[in-house]
Amino acid sequence: MGQKLSIDNLIKKCQRFISFPGESGQEKEAAAYLKEVMKELGFDRVWIDDWGNTIGVIEGQGTEKILLQGHMDTVGVENQELWSVNPYGGVIKDGKLYGRGTSDMRTAIMTMAFAAASFIPCKEDLQGDIIVAGTVHEEIFEGVAQGKVVDQVDPDLVIIGEATNLNLAIGQRGRAEIQVTTYGKSAHSANPQEGVNAVKQMMKFLAEVEQLELPVDDFLGEAILELTDIHSRPYPGRSVVPEECLATFDRRLLVGESEESVLAPLEEISDNLSKRDKTFKAEVKLVEAEVDCYTGNTLASKRFFPAWKYSQEDSFVKEAYQALQDSGLKSQISHYSFCTDGSQSAGIRQIPTIGFGPSVEKLAHVVDEYVELTELEGAYRGYVAILKKFLAEDSNYEDLD
Repeated sequence: MGQKLSIDNLIKKCQRFISFPGESGQEKEAAAYLKEVMKELGFDRVWIDDWGNTIGVIEGQGTEKILLQGHMDTVGVENQELWSVNPYGGVIKDGKLYGRGTSDMRTAIMTMAFAAASFIPCKEDLQGDIIVAGTVHEEIFEGVAQGKVVDQVDPDLVIIGEATNLNLAIGQRGRAEIQVTTYGKSAHSANPQEGVNAVKQMMKFLAEVEQLELPVDDFLGEAILELTDIHSRPYPGRSVVPEECLATFDRRLLVGESEESVLAPLEEISDNLSKRDKTFKAEVKLVEAEVDCYTGNTLASKRFFPAWKYSQEDSFVKEAYQALQDSGLKSQISHYSFCTDGSQSAGIRQIPTIGFGPSVEKLAHVVDEYVELTELEGAYRGYVAILKKFLAEDSNYEDLD
């Protein structure tokens, strides 16, 4: 064992971890630091892959593999003057650690690493491997980088550390980004009758969208279709009737929805408008994008990240829930309202996946983001309890001092 497993050391490591700004594609320093800490803690293998994900393994004696995973990238700080503290200063006051990435979600990753390391003294009792991973680019591509990790370690169970207020999350709505483009005909705005205004065509489309009825799930809630941006071309349109108008929609998905089923109602609106108005032309599609990783490699994907949910009666859910209760936590069964990396492990690959982490969802991405220090202790206790339940029922792990 390398570093001492104490709450003070965990907090210090969290303070240092959040000191590195790390918007998507800029996680290099955070990744290097996480690798350094896992080596110091005594992980058997630690590496950074070609996308920049940091992965550490504690090797047990059995064949089971549990992956504890969170993302290292954070949203940016648009206006630091709005913060009451330095967002990268690791300030502690009133029992809270403040800073960008405290709640979403570097402190969870560090707590996972410490919890995993507590089993190093009893590795011979582990019925499999414990893997901890910090991934890149989650803020814009939920689950894509996690898929890269899954390809390398092939886990039997995934624990996501996104904030749950120490409850057990067993599902989430997914997310799709849809772009609709309406096409017109440019003309001088002094003679608009000679053209077709693409913005006005979009207004017709949006009026129809408002009438759509979306599905509802009795656990995850309502599907959502929300307009998030709109712009015309050319822009600025100086005395020109716009020939194109692009609108982007955020679509929150429910279990069972596919790319085709999500696009179909919008395509039907477009088709119906075209039948009624021969000048109406539109295109509906999922957004596809590619971004550069800090390693220089490229990550590309459609922006379609499926929903997922499990039953309280699923055996791994029941075992995890019981482990949390036995640890003294008063955890409840819950679900995420936002999209997480579970879209990959559970939504696409059907790998048993649960969410458990410190802090609450509403603190993600906000000014004066923070995590309660007591929640870090609770998260540590919860991760240890779940790992012990699945891999080391009779082991004597090392607890935090």
